[in-house]
Amino acid sequence: MADLLVKLYNIPSAQPDIDALAKKNIVIRRPIGPENWGVISWIQKHFSDGWASEAENAFFRSPKGIYIAIRETVEEDGRIKPEMLGFACYDATVKGFFGPTGVDEKERGQGIGKALLLACLNAMKEEGYGYGIIGSAGPVDFYKKVCGAIVIEDSRPGVYRGMYQG
Repeated sequence: MADLLVKLYNIPSAQPDIDALAKKNIVIRRPIGPENWGVISWIQKHFSDGWASEAENAFFRSPKGIYIAIRETVEEDGRIKPEMLGFACYDATVKGFFGPTGVDEKERGQGIGKALLLACLNAMKEEGYGYGIIGSAGPVDFYKKVCGAIVIEDSRPGVYRGMYQG
């Protein structure tokens, strides 16, 4: 899969998508430190060790380069029961790269992936990036539609060349 280029100065705001999800009690936010192991374990369980490793890198930059999607259900006693639904990272693989990202299969189709993508890309823009790279992009048509991404010719294997995978 090729890498994609995104003009960050042309991307839409994430806020309308985040607001729409909030009406379903789904929150898009950066995780806090004590959530690190839980988030990484969830990514490892639902996706892969490699993605969990990359996401862990995103926790250790400042500001964090990871957003999560959480469904917040209020229990009878008033406590909030959080349920992890998805995640998205940037600057986890190399600087200027978006990804990895994933949404629980049961939760897809609600706009969670779009909101996570736009949250990350807008964060990159706010941090001063003019362009972002979506590394080894899977759903190319999705990225073209949501953020105007274009294919970078001859970008495979790119930064992943010779990557040790254990």
